[in-house]
Amino acid sequence: MKHGPRYRVPFRRRRIAKTDFRKRKKLLRSKLPRAVVRNSNRYTRVQFATFGMQGDFVVASAVSKELESFGWKHSRGTTPAAYLTGYLAGKRASKAGITKAVLDIGLHNPTRGSKVFATLKGMVDAGIDVPHSEEILPSEDRIKGKHLDAKIKADFDKVMKKMEAE
Repeated sequence: MKHGPRYRVPFRRRRIAKTDFRKRKKLLRSKLPRAVVRNSNRYTRVQFATFGMQGDFVVASAVSKELESFGWKHSRGTTPAAYLTGYLAGKRASKAGITKAVLDIGLHNPTRGSKVFATLKGMVDAGIDVPHSEEILPSEDRIKGKHLDAKIKADFDKVMKKMEAE
């Protein structure tokens, strides 16, 4: 362990590799709500958060587990499920009065066509203005699940219709 009068212990969330405080500071300087996207192997979570002195305040959120209530019977960790979760969160954020946001992907690597950017595409299609480049978004075939199964594409369209009716 380091010692000495000039040694400074890093913040706890930095030590356990959960927060990049330089990136967070840049996102907060924009003074826009953050569209926080977190992916795991099983779920996708999306939250629209604003900054407050007591901590972040979540305005709208969606988790891919909620897709079951719309009739989604497939895996909730896939690219189509990520898109639908982003779309659902975007619809909820629009109802809460959010029109613009900045994407916060945390410590995820920004890989072209990944689930994080499928979620971004869902938010943009729901009417939220998020700055991005069209090159990073996955293709339409990938978003609709054509690479997985033919049945997923049919269920995808049904779930989208139910979400639009909500």
